[in-house]
This record gives sequence, C-alpha cells and structure tokens, in this order.
Amino acid sequence: MIFRGFLTIALALASALALAAPKPRDEAFLRAYDAFRAGDSMKLAREASGLEDHVLASYLEFWRLKLRIEDMSNSEARDFLARHAGSYLADRLRSDWLKALGRRAEWQTFDLELAPLVVDDLEVRCYTWASRLARGEETVFDQAKAMWLEPRELPEGCNALAEAFVREGRLRVNDVWQRARVLFEAGQLAAARRLLEYLPADEMPDAKLLSQAATAPEKFLAAAPALEKRPQREIALLALMRLARSEPRAAAEFLRTLADRLPEADRAFAWSRVGYEAARRHMPDAVQWFRRADKVEMSDEVLAWKARAALRAGDWQMVRDAIDAMSVTARQDPAWTYWYGRALAAQDNVEGARAYYLRISEQPHFYGLLATEDLGQPFVLPPVHLPTGEDLAKARAHGGLARAFALYSLGLRSEATREWVFSIRSMDDQQLLAAAELARRAEVYDRAINTADRTSRLHNFQVRFLAPFRDVFRQYAKAYDVEEAWVLGITRQESRFIVDAKSSAGARGLMQLMPATARWVARKIGMNYSPERVSDVGTNVTLGTRYLRLVLEDLGHPVLASAAYNAGPGRARRWRDAKPLEGAIYAETIPFNETRDYVKKVMANTVFYAALHGEGKPLSLRQRLGTIGARSAGDRFDENLP
Repeated sequence: MIFRGFLTIALALASALALAAPKPRDEAFLRAYDAFRAGDSMKLAREASGLEDHVLASYLEFWRLKLRIEDMSNSEARDFLARHAGSYLADRLRSDWLKALGRRAEWQTFDLELAPLVVDDLEVRCYTWASRLARGEETVFDQAKAMWLEPRELPEGCNALAEAFVREGRLRVNDVWQRARVLFEAGQLAAARRLLEYLPADEMPDAKLLSQAATAPEKFLAAAPALEKRPQREIALLALMRLARSEPRAAAEFLRTLADRLPEADRAFAWSRVGYEAARRHMPDAVQWFRRADKVEMSDEVLAWKARAALRAGDWQMVRDAIDAMSVTARQDPAWTYWYGRALAAQDNVEGARAYYLRISEQPHFYGLLATEDLGQPFVLPPVHLPTGEDLAKARAHGGLARAFALYSLGLRSEATREWVFSIRSMDDQQLLAAAELARRAEVYDRAINTADRTSRLHNFQVRFLAPFRDVFRQYAKAYDVEEAWVLGITRQESRFIVDAKSSAGARGLMQLMPATARWVARKIGMNYSPERVSDVGTNVTLGTRYLRLVLEDLGHPVLASAAYNAGPGRARRWRDAKPLEGAIYAETIPFNETRDYVKKVMANTVFYAALHGEGKPLSLRQRLGTIGARSAGDRFDENLP
C-alpha cells in the first residue's frame, strides 16, 4: 500500500500530540464522515463526541454546519470563519453560506461577506450580479454574458438571475437563441428545451419539429423544412448541427440545398459547425467548409479545430487566421504560440517565428521543448534546488498540509487533495519544493509531483519527475525491450505512481490496466494471474510494460503506441493521415482532448526522464516524434489487441 507507515510520517509532520490518536478515534472520525455523507446529523454528533482535539476536528464542525446551512445563523458562520481564517474549510463554508444568503436574497449580508472568498464559483458570481441588479446597476447584463454562454446547465443562482432578467425585460429573443445554440452545440438538449420557454409565445418553436430535428435530423432535413421564420431556421440549424456530429458530409449536402434560403450569418454559422465536426474526423473537406464560413464569429474551440484542420492540410495562412481570431487567453496558450511561430517560419518570416519561439522556449512542457529545439538550442535540465531545514520545518507546521496528510492517512483522498491544493495555492517556489519534499518522504507521490510541477524559477526535476519503484521499471523495461524513460513517462501520466490508483472506468494500479487488458496480457505471457493482484507493483508493471511492447510492435511508433495506450490501438491507427504526417501535428490533431493532452505529456515526460536517468546522448523531442506513416489499405495489425 502507498500509505504503508504513513501515519508515523504524518505524526512528525503535524505534531506528535495532535496526530497520535489511537485507532478507535480515527475509526470514530470515519464513522462521522459516513454520517455526514448520509445526512445523519444525530449520528454525526454522537461519533464526533470526544474528538474535539483531533487534528481534523475542524472537519467535524464544518460537517455539522454544512448539514444545517439553510438555518445556520450568521453569528455561527462568522465564528467558524474567524477561528479557521485562511483555511480550505473556511473558504468552503463561506461559499456555501453565500449561496444560502443569495437564495434568501439577503443582499446586505451577502455583500459584506463576499470579498474574502478565494475559490471562484459560478453560482456565487451569479448571486453577486443578482445583488447588483437589486441595487439597480444597469451594467450587470453585459458583465453576466459570460455566464449566459456557459455550455452547460446553469446552477440555481444563475437560473434565478436569468429569471430576473426576463421579468425586467432585459433578456431578448436574440439572447435566448444565442444561448440555445451554445447548448445545442454542447449536446445539452434538455437544458436548451427548458431555456426556450423564456421566449414569447409567438417566437416559440414547434415542439414536435424541435424533437424531430434533435432525434432524426436527416429525416427532418429531407422533408425540406420551411425557413421563413426565425424559429423554423433555428430548428433547421439544430438539425444540421446534430447531423454533422455523425455525418458531416451529409450535413454539408443538405446545407448546400438550404443555403440560398438562409440569411448569410446563419449560413456561415452552419458551415463553421460542419467544418468543426469534419475537422475532428480529419476529413480533408474541413478546410474548404471552414472557408465557406468566411468571417463568422467562432468560439475558441471551433477556431482551434480550424487551425488543426489547416495544420493537416499544410495551409499555414489559415493556421494564422484561426489563431488571430481566438480570444487573447486562447492565443497565449503555448500550443498556439508555437504553431503561430511555425506558420511564420513556413512563410519565411524567420525573425517573427523566432520571437514566438522565445516566448515559450525552455519552459518544461511539450511546446517549450519544441520551441527550444527550433531555436537550435539543446534543452538543459535546471539546477536542482533543495529546500532548507527551515523550509521543511515551516512546511511541517503548516496546518493545511498537516490536515491533508492526516486525511491521506485515513484514505480520504478526495478531501485530502482539495485541502492540499488550497494550501499550496499561493506558495512561492521554496515553499512548494518543501511541501513537495514532505509529500515525497510520505510516499504521497502524486502530490509531490504536482507540487514540484508548479514552480516557476527554482526547480527540482528529481521530484517533478519522480521514479519510485525504479528497480522494477528498469527490470521489466529491459526484459521487454522498451525504453525505461518511456515507461516512466507513461506511468507518471497514468497514475502519478499511486500504487492502488483506480479510475472511474475501472483501470487499476501504477500503469492503469483495464481488467480485460490485464487478463489478455497475462494469458499472452503465461502468467498465473488473478484480478486482485493487478495493483501489486511487480504484476502491474510486468503486464503494463509487456502491453506497451505489443502495441509498439503492432503500430511501429512510440507516438502511436502512446495514443493507443490511452485510447486504444484502433483509434490510434485511424488518426493517421493519407500522407506521412509530422509527429507533432499528429499529436496536436488527436480528436479526444484527454488523449491529445496525454500523448503530448507522455512524450515530454520521456525526454525529461531520459535526461535524468538515460545513458549517452538522449534523443530530442522532435527526433522522438519523427514522422507518422500514412494510412494504407494494406496495413496489417493484431486485431486481438484490446
């Protein structure tokens, strides 16, 4: 177990007296937690009795208040906040209290208590706007527009704000349809239907036609729908969006037949959606369909796929045009900083490209490595900065870290992680490295890695790229002839070296093996395997490394194999192009957000692990990415790979 001997370490970290609780006290605490989750305030009070001096006593108090948040007095809230000022639980209670105050429209108290809130919350923001609206402020709607365009069901406080806008006549037909499109694009059909109830009776779409457009879009479009009125046109656009999600080419054909009957803005919007869905399927026609959208306003997500379609097509001007149209925040993302530099370089603007590369060069991530290499510079590991004894002593005395360690020792990982993340949010580099070192010593490897990963000037890559159980990884990497740095890079991304990690999909252990994959590999190598052994370090690394080897043999490239490890070999193959493709472009154009981020990080991790542990001159990231071979009708692969 990852927490073997953990309580002893936690005792030293927080104070021997506070954490030296006998086991029955910890069991009582866990029973109190179960009572809180069940909403049983009586049982919670019984189990909490006698735990007033427990290092986690503030949680017991928070749970009692949380269960009665609607009738908690203002004096009780303020007393808790004063005694636990600056803590994670104080901020959490303040957020919940503000929502309760907002529901009751107690704006004077709400306004007084809002300022100290640390963690941003959309519902609290909506109540803030509602408070200002109650004071007659005229600028609220413009500022609340970002909330209005959230691509999801809005929380209670935001719905209340929307209803206030309706009552005061501040929500117009255009605003409703604008949000409806956002919800349709996100597949939030139930939320969109509820939203349309805000429309005046004469603007309401036909419910039957709306349902048909959502569930049978091709049938709806084939019936040549009427488009004279806006509700009819909006339903047709919904049908086109829905059809494009599964059949972009069919949607494009219907759009061509309807184009002359649609206003120019609606026509351009529809082409942008067809182009978006086609780009996510790597269809070459995506580029021309985006061109038909002309200069219609697009979201950052759609513009990102316009840029990716252009990357695959080698249309560097379109890459630049798409990035130029993004929001300032999106343009500053290292990915688009790098690709804008590449577009300039492809157009022989060497100095312009260099300026963009310099913005992100030497940053320790995928695009920082590529930019550094494109500048002709080798990546050099930064000097190791070790925390001092004084730094470590201060970290041990930090109440939030002590509570996080205690929660980890009790197996309450979600609560512990939230406490930890809140506690380190404003730490400087020295404090972060001290906290990371304590987590490393306590074998809470994910916190050690993630905390060391946050430093900006002072670094310790030996903690940022930890390699626990290295003897095991070295043994099986050698046995199955795969690069140890790559196996470590995969494992860092899969589990952060948490031995008993379990994903929501059921993947288990260090290398996050699905049960079917583990059984298949075990049979392949003749291992005497049982499911309960999958979290054993040796078993997990044996099966995971052997599977990596099999996938690499099948696909022939570590980038493809990395994608396959996350999303399956079949998808990794389909994401190739009809022509050879630069490895970096393949990675950037992976359709799944999770897998795209995963592959980039695995390949960058591999570079860093090779630099830390490799022998001889390590390969650059560009060398590792190489070129991805073209799809071929004659491709042969192991159909039995899970």
